[in-house]
Amino acid sequence: MDEEARLITPEVQTEETGFDVSLRPKTLDEFIGQPKIKENLGIFLQAAKQRGEPCEHVLLYGPPGLGKTTLAHVIAHEMDANIKITSGPALERVGDLAAILTNLEEGDVLFIDEIHRLNHSIEEVLYPAMEDYALDIVIGKGPTARTLRLDLKRFTLIGATTRMSLLSSPLRDRFGSVYHLDFYGHDEMTSIVRRTADILDVPIEEEPARLVASRSRRTPRIGNRLLKRVRDYAQVKGDGTLDGQTVVKALDALEIDPRGLDETDRRVLRHLVEKFQGGPIGLTTLAAALNEEVATLEDVIEPYLLQEGFLNRTPRGRMATDLAYIHLGMAPPKRDTPSGLGI
Repeated sequence: MDEEARLITPEVQTEETGFDVSLRPKTLDEFIGQPKIKENLGIFLQAAKQRGEPCEHVLLYGPPGLGKTTLAHVIAHEMDANIKITSGPALERVGDLAAILTNLEEGDVLFIDEIHRLNHSIEEVLYPAMEDYALDIVIGKGPTARTLRLDLKRFTLIGATTRMSLLSSPLRDRFGSVYHLDFYGHDEMTSIVRRTADILDVPIEEEPARLVASRSRRTPRIGNRLLKRVRDYAQVKGDGTLDGQTVVKALDALEIDPRGLDETDRRVLRHLVEKFQGGPIGLTTLAAALNEEVATLEDVIEPYLLQEGFLNRTPRGRMATDLAYIHLGMAPPKRDTPSGLGI
């Protein structure tokens, strides 16, 4: 399955890159949601500005689409700093990182997305850069090799990762602040949808906005993407007005149900219920039955089903919960133990 074909995938899609950039809030006041992070980050940034120095290095982690890149831009804007953007996979050689670091000016922000995918040798170069603002370069090989230390301007490194567990301890411990971004509440998602609609000059009332928000899997990136598709539907199939009836028709046409599940999600649940009597079934067996890769099932499809209580992980494998049966219009089976008690 091509994940870019799934409208509700939280990953960035090529067509929306410029769209997302234009919608990003520039200040903490404009940023909706994550109230505890905003509060702590506001104090952290204000203290750094009062001292007249760059803020400490920041690590942001959490599922994709929740605003890690946006927060990096907000931090740079709040600190009146320039931001340089790269990603872990893009830094293939030590020279790539050295070129970026030596071109940073005082107070600049370096944002590394998917920082857990950094090559180990490149990660080693980051350690002195983060702690001592110095770059150690080895010149030559063998007995004639020598180390050259270059002083760097004081900068702020912001790392973002969706896989905190894959980040090495030495790198993780060098960040002064670590923030976990969680999924958004329904009211927050509604506010995000309405803000996006205002920027796009698309009139939308409270109830239609709530309908879009309710099917956005509590993820702003998906909410913005759904709003675009609903706008397109209203433009072609209606008079351009985003009323409740039009929004429901558009979302139904996209096969996204009221709980935010698409056809791929429902196919997983149907396989569990109809072919494997609700489980438990091993992940490899389930992936083979679905003709999906294990990594796709585990990293892309499962998290939301687990979060919403449709799926459980048990020592013996995956199980469909009673909620999954009800959502598919089936009667839950009688069990010796409740299916909601997953491990």
